[in-house]
Parts: sequence; structure tokens; C-alpha cells
Amino acid sequence: MFAGHPVTSLARTFLTRVGTEGWERMPLEAQCALPLKERRVVGWLMVTGRVRPAAGYLVACRPYLGEIAAHHHRAFHERFSVTSAELGFDRIVTRLQWSALVKVAALAGVTPEQLTKAIIEDGRQALAAAIGRHRPDSHGVKALTAALFGAQTTLFHLGILDAPPRKTNRDCSAERATAWASVPSRLASTLQGYIAQMRLSLRPSTMVRVEGVLREFACFLAAKAPEVTGVADLHRHHIEAYKLQLAARPSARGGRLTKTSLAEHLGALRTCFERLTEWDGDDVPSRVLVFDGDLPIRDDPLPRFLDDGAFTKLLQAARADPDPFVRLAVEFLARTGMRKGEFLDLTVDSVVQIGAAYWLHVPLGKLRSDRYIPLHPQLKELLDDWLANRPDSLRTPFLFVEHGQRIRQNRVDRAVAKAAQAAGIGHVNPHRLRHTLATQAINRGMSLEAIAALLGHRSMRMTMVYARIANRTVADEYFTVSAKVEALYDAPRELPADAEGAEMRKLRAEMHQRMLGNGYCARPVGLDCHFESICESCTFFQTTIEFRPTLQRQRDDAAAKGQIGRQRIFDGLLTRLDADAS
Repeated sequence: MFAGHPVTSLARTFLTRVGTEGWERMPLEAQCALPLKERRVVGWLMVTGRVRPAAGYLVACRPYLGEIAAHHHRAFHERFSVTSAELGFDRIVTRLQWSALVKVAALAGVTPEQLTKAIIEDGRQALAAAIGRHRPDSHGVKALTAALFGAQTTLFHLGILDAPPRKTNRDCSAERATAWASVPSRLASTLQGYIAQMRLSLRPSTMVRVEGVLREFACFLAAKAPEVTGVADLHRHHIEAYKLQLAARPSARGGRLTKTSLAEHLGALRTCFERLTEWDGDDVPSRVLVFDGDLPIRDDPLPRFLDDGAFTKLLQAARADPDPFVRLAVEFLARTGMRKGEFLDLTVDSVVQIGAAYWLHVPLGKLRSDRYIPLHPQLKELLDDWLANRPDSLRTPFLFVEHGQRIRQNRVDRAVAKAAQAAGIGHVNPHRLRHTLATQAINRGMSLEAIAALLGHRSMRMTMVYARIANRTVADEYFTVSAKVEALYDAPRELPADAEGAEMRKLRAEMHQRMLGNGYCARPVGLDCHFESICESCTFFQTTIEFRPTLQRQRDDAAAKGQIGRQRIFDGLLTRLDADAS
């Protein structure tokens, strides 16, 4: 290891004077007080498994085991470093991960290649406890946890571990058990039995909310209505008291519960009571306890979408972003209308070729159904570029992976928000792009059935909400009637025959040319058309700054003729040209 240094003599001297057993009997302070050269010998003994250190020594003395282990386990260290670099970790992070792994391996008396998830977790807890004793004010526990998490990711893709690490929330099982223990046994048994049955049919995320609602209600009864020992003892006044308590208590994010949260709490209770009644068990409600009128009437807003100007700015900002995931996420969500979870669940084999076209297999999503949607060639190119940079060492079928871990939903939120901020259009969430695509499609002639298939809707009722936005039928009928009413008010008055001079007759005889989209109108001036501005008044009329001179001449023509309606239309178009899009 240390060619050119008197390591052999130093090691022989240390082992003769102290020895491994003598070192293990020394107090921690004496172990840390040894000279650095002798402590490096001790580190070599730990790496080779000849000495089992205590967690306190690894924290307090900083033995630099990573450097020694890199020499002793040279081949494995090289594999570890190469894989870590392929996953996107930089050199410093890789070194910290290796150092943390070697410490855990030394605690367990195994080599880094023999580590398991259980050994790593036991070592992490031991080292975290030692950090709490010796360095209570440091960020060592957080740094250790992050290093070991990344190291486990690397070990998984190396084939050492069977599964990648998962980020977990704080374990609250003891707190939940304590809360249920305070509830009367019969009531707790009934509600927990209901929860166990519903776990078989509902998603785990849904059951987290259901269990929380029922536990909160049971604890409320235990504190405010001790006479209730089972569901059969419930009366209407208990529900009313709980409603008032819900309306008054603060939410987890501050403030009061929203109408949606109140409806979800009371809806979960009503469903529970209805199911218990249907199952006809020993402890069931004696009457109907929750009615439709108990649930707050929810607002029914239209889906929020981006108008064409804002949508164009968003795509331009996303395409200019240096982050490839930002470009891919915004383009995909905007062009396919996929939900955020469906997007992240895509796998490397999601693209299939049917005939000459490419299709995208959208995995099971919110409504537990999958579907195939056509894939735009530009999106296919973006996917090909992403796959070309995918590390070969990845052991996961999922498409979107960073640092060896599946990309999480908040990463998508940040990507869309970043593009929106760069575009200057305010905050935009991923689901708003789904609404935007549906609104664009339905108001450009796409059928409701096709939109439902594209978005994965189970019923046309879900799709019909988009038909309420900028309804084309309403717009066409409105502007048709408006044109007729305007023609009524702007009808030209007849002049006496003797009021027409020679010049007026000459002008009336000449052909009046008016520029149209694909030609000219040869209508005489005397046959002035009152519908010549019908296109400009349509909601689907689009214009740009290059047509400003033409619009200005048409506005001046309307003003000269006294056509107030036409003049207002062109005034509005000119004003919009001068203003920025939303």
C-alpha cells in the first residue's frame, strides 16, 4: 500500500507494542490519541476484517477508511466508481458514498461486496447514534443518509443488491397504534375491520386517507362522546358535532379545511356506514347518519388552460432550456395530454410501430386502464435522444431515471414551472397542459370520442367539460346574429336623386377594390357590404403585426364611411397587436 514508506516496521512495532486486542481494550480517547501513522495501520486492520471498530471510533477519529479500502479492494472500487459516474454522480459524491459504505462494512466485519440492505441499515443507525453523541450540532446524520442512499443505488445497478433503495416517510405506526388504543375496543374493532376489507379493493394511497379519517373520527368520539362504544351507538347529533369540529380545526397546511377536504372526510364516513349496513354485521348503524346535504356543495370551475399565445411562449421557452428533461417533459405533456403519473411510468419499450406510424403505449393510470396514442415524429426524436444517453448499467425498465433512481413527480412539477417562468406566463402545473391540449383539440374540430380515447376517459361526461370552453356553436351563432343586428343599425340612408353630383356618379361607377384573403372584391361603392368584417369579428380570427398597414387602412376606411361597428372591430385588432399576449 505505502511503497517507499517504512510501513512494515511501523506495523510490526504497533502490533508488538499494542496489538489488536490491546487496541480494542483502549478507551476511545486513547485510540484517537494515537499518531496518524499508527491509526492508518489500525484502519488497514479494519478494512481487512482483523479489527471490528465501534461506531464511536469511526465518527470521532475519522480513520479515512475509504482511501485504504480503495487500495485493498481495488477491482471492486473501480467498478463502483465507473458505475457511479455512469449514473451521473460526480467524483466527490462518489468518494463520499464509497467512504460511507466502507465504514458500514467495517462495522459488520464484511467486505463491501458482501453488504446487504439490512447490514447497511443497521450500520447507518449505529453511525447516526454515534454522530448524535459526538457531533450533535453537525449535519452528519443527513450527509451519512444521503451518501448511503446513493451508494445503495450504485450497488443495485452493480448487481450487489436485489432492489434499489426507496425514500420513505417517517414511521408513524406507533402513533397510529396509540391513537387506536384510546378508542373503545368494539368501535375500534368495527372500524379497523372495515379498513382491512377495503384494503383489498382500494389503492394504498386512498386507504391512507380513509384510515386517517376513521381514526380521527374514532378519537373524536372517545374524547367528546365516551358513551359511544360501537357504531350502533351513533346518533345524528354525533355527526353534527363532528362536522362543527372539522370546520373549526386547522388543516395541515394552515388555515381551515377546504370544501373539498370537508366533503372527502364526510364522504368517507358515509361510505363506511353504508358498507357496514350492507354487510349486516354485529355492529352496524341503526339509522342513516350522513346525508347528501351534509357534504358541502363543491365549486364546478372550468378546467384552466393556456391560450394560444401563452402556450406558444411555453413551448419556445422549453425548447430553449438546456436541461433535456425539461424539454422532453413539457413537449410530451403538452402534445399527448398524459397525466403526470402516466408519463413517469413509461418504460423503454413503450414505443411501438404499427404500420408506418409510431404509437405510444400509455401504462395503467388513474382510472386503471391503459391505451395507445399516436406519437408525433418530433416526440419520437426526443425519446431517441434521451435513450441514447441512457447508461447501459441501469437495471430498471422505466424510461425516466436520474442518478439511478426513478424521476419523482416533483421533478416534473419543477420542469414545467421552470419553463413557464422563463416564458413569463406565471405558474403552470403539468395537469394544466392536459387541459390545454383537450381545449385546443375540441375547438379545432376533433370529435369528443377521439378526445376521450386520447385522454383515457371512461365516460363522455368527463370529456364534455371541455366542450363548455369557447364553444364553437355558441360563437358562430352569436356572431351571425351580431352581424345581422349591426347591419340593421348601420343601414345606409338613401340620398335624393338630385344630391348625387357628377363625381359621386363617377365613383359609384368605378369598381371598388377591397383586399381579401385570396383576391379582391369588385363590389361597387354604392353596393357597400355590411358583412365585410365578419371574419375579423370571429373569435378564431388570427392576425400578426405584418398585417397592421392593411388593418389600419381598413379602419380608416370604416371611419371615413361612418361605419362605427367596423371601426370598433379594427380598433380592437390594432390594440391587441400592440399589447403582449397573456
